[in-house]
Amino acid sequence: MEFHLLPILAFLCLALTSHAVLPSEVYWNSMLPNTPMPKSIRDVLRPDLVEDKSSSVDVGKGGVHVDAGQGKPGGGTNVGVGKGGVSVNTGHKGKPVYVGVTPGPAPFLYHYAATEDQLHADPSVALFFMEKDMRPGTKMNLHFIKNTKEATFLPQSEHPIIFSSEKLPEILKHFSVKPESVEAQIIKNTIKECEAPGTKGEEKYCATSLESMIDFSISKLGKRVQAISTEVVKETQKQKYTIAAGVKKMAGDESVVCHKQNYPYAVFYCHKTQTTRAYMVPLVGADGTRAKAVAVCHTDTSEWNPKHLAFQVLKVKPGTIPVCHFLPEDHIVWVPK
Repeated sequence: MEFHLLPILAFLCLALTSHAVLPSEVYWNSMLPNTPMPKSIRDVLRPDLVEDKSSSVDVGKGGVHVDAGQGKPGGGTNVGVGKGGVSVNTGHKGKPVYVGVTPGPAPFLYHYAATEDQLHADPSVALFFMEKDMRPGTKMNLHFIKNTKEATFLPQSEHPIIFSSEKLPEILKHFSVKPESVEAQIIKNTIKECEAPGTKGEEKYCATSLESMIDFSISKLGKRVQAISTEVVKETQKQKYTIAAGVKKMAGDESVVCHKQNYPYAVFYCHKTQTTRAYMVPLVGADGTRAKAVAVCHTDTSEWNPKHLAFQVLKVKPGTIPVCHFLPEDHIVWVPK
């Protein structure tokens, strides 16, 4: 699925001649001096450095793919954490179950509910896991999926139309999207999700520029913050990863987590609660591939939808135990330094 952005990308190509410093990078350095910029942010700032340089941005359906089953030799739990979605496979020839998440990061949002149909093969798949399992030596079958097409941030002064449901007809017209198309529904749902009120104790904001993401994160966590994201040395096939020594809990029990949305340009659903612990988790694959994965553990899930996928997976009730999950490579976590 593609949105054609010829006028916008033409501007970006001119702005990025000779890899000139972008205004967003200047703002980053002024607000966050001596703070490394994660690759996930660099990728959404510089489309000239992304592998696919076509004149369109692939929106895609995203989603969560669950292939469930149990009780087979050599099984285990496969968790695929990739850009645009997370896939889970418990290691045998079970019938695939597609958990539709269109658009964006629905399984990471608190009101999300998985239906019985979506989990009919086996609801025990471990898309989510318990905090006590995040220790050296734990093995997980993971698949970190790369995506060669990137929706990138537009310069703050170059947004074509206000990001608002009231402007939906103009937005669709600008991107040459037919009102009855799947792409139009994705755009509509993304905006609707951003405009919906947060759950109790959740402060949310959809950032359409790096500057606005920085401002929101600093307003919630203070000026001494840093951004972290999952990074994998190289793309591999699904394989067994082992948690290595050096699991690091980030400072404080507060964070701002920003989930990449499906939209013609980069939009991040950012939300902050006071009951979130973030970890950097070193992983080593069976083939030697190393990864630094960001895991987020939610310590208070009492306000989550009781039918959220996490509760159906872990067989627990809201508010009983911390719920953890890895984040895809294009999601960003802001934590205190």
